[in-house]
Amino acid sequence: MGLKRKIHELQKRREEVLQGGGEKAVQKQVSMGKLTARERIVALLDKGSFNEYDMFVEHEARDFDMDKKTLYGDGVIVGTGTIHGRPVAVFAQDFTVAGGSLGLMHSRKITKIMDHALKMRMPLIGINDSGGARIQEGVNSLAGYGEIFYRNTISSGVIPQISVILGPCAGGAVYSPALTDFVFVVDNISKMFITGPSVIKTVLGEDISMEDLGGANIHSTITGNAHFFAKNEKECFGQIQKLLSFIPWNNEEKSQKIASKPPRRDYKIEDIVPADPKLPYDVRDVIKAVVDDSDFFEIMEGWARNLVIGFGRMGGRTVGFVANQPIYLAGVLDVDSSDKAARFIRYCDAFNIPIITLVDLPGYLPGVDQEHAGVIRHGAKVLYAYSEATVPKMTVIIRKAYGGGYIAMSSRHLRADFVFAWPSAEIAVMGPEGAANIIFRKEISEAEDPEKMRKQKVKEYKNKFANPYVAAAKGYVDSVIEPGETRKLLLHAIEVSKNKVISVPKKKHGIPPF
Repeated sequence: MGLKRKIHELQKRREEVLQGGGEKAVQKQVSMGKLTARERIVALLDKGSFNEYDMFVEHEARDFDMDKKTLYGDGVIVGTGTIHGRPVAVFAQDFTVAGGSLGLMHSRKITKIMDHALKMRMPLIGINDSGGARIQEGVNSLAGYGEIFYRNTISSGVIPQISVILGPCAGGAVYSPALTDFVFVVDNISKMFITGPSVIKTVLGEDISMEDLGGANIHSTITGNAHFFAKNEKECFGQIQKLLSFIPWNNEEKSQKIASKPPRRDYKIEDIVPADPKLPYDVRDVIKAVVDDSDFFEIMEGWARNLVIGFGRMGGRTVGFVANQPIYLAGVLDVDSSDKAARFIRYCDAFNIPIITLVDLPGYLPGVDQEHAGVIRHGAKVLYAYSEATVPKMTVIIRKAYGGGYIAMSSRHLRADFVFAWPSAEIAVMGPEGAANIIFRKEISEAEDPEKMRKQKVKEYKNKFANPYVAAAKGYVDSVIEPGETRKLLLHAIEVSKNKVISVPKKKHGIPPF
């Protein structure tokens, strides 16, 4: 009877904790269109796989009548489960308990599961829904955030770290998601900002809503703080599950291999790129024409749209794609797209994912605004990331590859392993029109028909320089290929480079142009 009583007591304690902040708080959460913390975990993980830890942790605050308050689970749920049958660690802040505010024991629950994830070499998924630091606990709350940030940094490049913003994430709390690999946001639910609307109103006298200050759309299209945007929580969890189907579980593994499927027949690579180099096209169609089953999982779709990044599979294995997007700003590199490319390249390199680069750009975006925004420093990040990466690197030059853009987009000179060029490739210091106007300025100005002479000189320059054969003759391009050969040659390049070994100078770490 003694054991039965104890089991009954355990069950009763569990039921109390499972109530969270109580029925009224739960109903308020539901009225905002949000799932509860436990509902979120259940929706994300494989059915029946979640195991919760530290369910009975209690806060230790005594000031401001905190000793009289019971905060079940101290406002955060932690544990492990599986996705696709493989283990993951997860924490979910419970907004129904003290607004999900972070106190000392709350943070210790999170840091404990973070340590567990790092030790066991499995992905960490953090669901953020919190009013911020628990003011009643003072500096202990700040200490808790610091401990989380430190672990985010130590785990970076070792295990995948995923942040899901499903409510407010304000003040110092936003730096943890910013330190992780992928941030997911949901329309009308996610809010991220350093200083809230009330502070801005007090200091600057400006009225602004939380949505306009740091809503899901803002971070997906303007700030670049979010990698994935979803219309609702269900769609968001599906995105996380798909992402995890592509990436390795830690930096000592390669992505899991699945059965390879050819691209779908409705993507014919020969028909995608227009013959006229001035006409745009969607580079995502080129990617879908070469990846398995035409399945391309784009990342940061709404931000810096002149560059496309994401995952696909070639021969059943995950590869990362970095591609100029001609339908936006002609695919130029600028401040934002440089940041977008560099961070993704470094992620792929850290987790053993080969990188395929598709090149079609006129160079870096000119202009006073870009120069003042630091395009030199930001643009250098791409050079650094490609040069530093030791994973297999394959490059396909589709059309334009001018000036610094040619060098930056994984050229042979930055140690690309294979460089292919289509016959339509134009590899030169600058575009034929601009180059001819400079080189043949005198002949054009003195000609009887300057326009006719200009066209003649443009054609002359194209024939002599703006083609793939000059670079191929010098060994900078390995092969000039037909578009229809692209998938076959990329598959072969990935296969022969799978055991690639490269030596670099011994050092603690480099100093990228952050």
